[in-house]
Amino acid sequence: MNVHLDVKRAAATTTAALLVVLGLGSGIASADDTPADTSVMINTEPPQTTEPTDTDVADVPADQADVQPDIPGSGDSGSGNHPGGQICDRVNVYTPTAKGKDYHVGVGAPNANHNGTNHTAKSSFTAEASGTVGISVSGGLTISVNAMIGKIEQKYNVDLSASLTAKLGNNIQVDTPAHKTTHASYGVYRLRNQGTSYVIYSNCQTSAKKTVTSYTPHYVGWYIWETN
Repeated sequence: MNVHLDVKRAAATTTAALLVVLGLGSGIASADDTPADTSVMINTEPPQTTEPTDTDVADVPADQADVQPDIPGSGDSGSGNHPGGQICDRVNVYTPTAKGKDYHVGVGAPNANHNGTNHTAKSSFTAEASGTVGISVSGGLTISVNAMIGKIEQKYNVDLSASLTAKLGNNIQVDTPAHKTTHASYGVYRLRNQGTSYVIYSNCQTSAKKTVTSYTPHYVGWYIWETN
């Protein structure tokens, strides 16, 4: 399992007092999984699980990842088939077309720590919840979810999974500026991707091509943001 600490404001050592986390609760992988040299990105807003416009995506149960979609009319050969016409092998097609960014799905409640001093101080967060995050896909996919994942991995040279589990025990320390609040959420980053999916019928005609949006588990990690 790949674990990233997605943060990029250097966590320099300070002489300020150590701030104890006020709230604990976020899924995590074991501390051994955390690369020692990974930096952290400090964000200014809470995480988004999906793009706000992607209102038609739905979760796919893990046991359905290899199931072929039930496509209306899949038993026929498409319109316009006639004796002596063209003959093609019937194929369900999915082609990745647009690789997006990663979106964070928190596991458990986020943590928060306020620095009320006039100095930068260190905040320490520990995840105390565990949970599994799966894939979400919009309608129109004509192949199985796992087959779609394989197409995306091959085109963009990424490692994806139908589901990833954020486990207990991971800890992170980041700098909290004076009079700021640091928030921390542990969970799963999912890669947004769009692709085109359709059916080629045995008479070589095609069904309507649909744009399919998917959010596929990419890696487990922290999402950090600051507020005043």
